[in-house]
Amino acid sequence: MKTPMIKTALVSFAILAVSSPYAVAGKWNQQKSTTTTEQTTTVSALSSFEETSLKFMREEEKLARDVYLSLYDVWGVPIFQNIANSEQTHTNAVANLLQKYGVADPVTNDAIGEYTDPAFTELYAALVKAGSESYEAALKVGTEIEELDIADLNSQLNVIKKQDIINVYNNLLKGSRNHLRSFYSLVINGGFEYTPTHISQEEFDAIVNSESETGNINTTTSGKEKGRRGR
Repeated sequence: MKTPMIKTALVSFAILAVSSPYAVAGKWNQQKSTTTTEQTTTVSALSSFEETSLKFMREEEKLARDVYLSLYDVWGVPIFQNIANSEQTHTNAVANLLQKYGVADPVTNDAIGEYTDPAFTELYAALVKAGSESYEAALKVGTEIEELDIADLNSQLNVIKKQDIINVYNNLLKGSRNHLRSFYSLVINGGFEYTPTHISQEEFDAIVNSESETGNINTTTSGKEKGRRGR
C-alpha cells in the first residue's frame, strides 16, 4: 500500500498544476511578432498560464522518466524502461515547444532526480522510495503517476488556447492512457488492487477497459478535441 506521505505529495502536486493565479485570472497576452534577418515569422505570444504550464509539464514528464528509470534499476522489469523511453519522447516534445516560443527550459540538468522546481525533487525521492518497497508498490507508483499525469493534462487543456500546445498535450494524454493500461494490467495480473485517487473511478475504468490507442492527434480546431481519445 502507498504511504500517506506519497498520497499527500501526489495530491498536493496535482493541485499545484491547476491552482496557478494565471488560470484564475484568465488573462491572455496579446499577440506579438518576431523577426529574423531572412524572413518575418509571426508567432503568437504565450499567455502566462501557457508558459507556466509548459515549464510544469516539461518537468513532470521528466519526473515520470526519472522515476521509471530508477525503478527499473531496482526491479529490472522491462515495463519501467520501456515507458521511461516513451516519457523521454514526451518531455522532448514539450522542450520543443519551449524552444519554439523562446521560453527558458527549466531542465538545465538532465540528470535523474535533478529539477528546477524543488517540488519535483521532493516528489521524485518520495516516489522512488515508495516504489522500492515491493514490486506491488512499484506498479502502483507507475499507475498513480500516469493517473496524475492524465488529471494534470486535462486541467491544463481546459485553459490553454494555443493549438500546437493542445495537439502535443493530447498526444501526451493518449500516451498516458496507454501507460495507465499497461501498468494496471500488471497490477491485476499480479493479483493486486488499485483505487484511483486523481481521476474518477468512472474515467479510470473507461480507460483501462478500452483498447490501446495509436496514431498522432493533430487537430486544427480547439475545444471539441480537448482530452478526447485519439483514433
